[in-house]
Amino acid sequence: MSVTEGYLGAAERAVALLEAPEVAAAWARPSVLEGMTVGGLAAHLAYQIFDVGSVTQVLLDPELRESGLREAPITLLEHYARAAWIDVPLDGEVNTGIRERAEGLGAQGSVSLAELARTTFAAQRAELAACAGDEAVFLPRVGWSLRLDDYLVTRLLELAVHLDDLAASVGLATPELPDAAFDPVLTLLARLAARRHGQSALLRALARAERAPAAINAI
Repeated sequence: MSVTEGYLGAAERAVALLEAPEVAAAWARPSVLEGMTVGGLAAHLAYQIFDVGSVTQVLLDPELRESGLREAPITLLEHYARAAWIDVPLDGEVNTGIRERAEGLGAQGSVSLAELARTTFAAQRAELAACAGDEAVFLPRVGWSLRLDDYLVTRLLELAVHLDDLAASVGLATPELPDAAFDPVLTLLARLAARRHGQSALLRALARAERAPAAINAI
């Protein structure tokens, strides 16, 4: 299966969770993420779908598409090496901005947000089918380009992590992802963890409990 199919599978599960009555009932309560309500966390999850919608609109517009083609895409690991939010403290400007944007988006309420996510996701099936995975996508908020497939993996990571966060916040089981969604997330997290802690630390965490390090976080 393709990265696009994996993304669509994960996004479908995200939309279903956003529509869950348990999420709506807990909207104003604190989530498992410090400083973020359930509504803000739900909005941050939905934002990953809206963000892909913005990217596909660019790729389907001949004039806007040229901006991505002029920029040579960097690799997925280089993208995370440059990411401004990596290692930033919870009260840092980047993380504060993410929370504020999420809470602002969540202010529209659970029903409106879920409907918008569902509508955006429905359009993406056809939009992504018209886009090639190796096309360059320029990301203006960071100032560089990625291949579309690599960009979708960044959204898959966000969807996978925040599906778990949101489900845990409202007492639901975390939705299982299809292999096409989970495998690239697992690979990316393993690569990032090995870069942060070293290969031996990752190997021991996965295969040698008696020598496993105390932490093996990827991000």
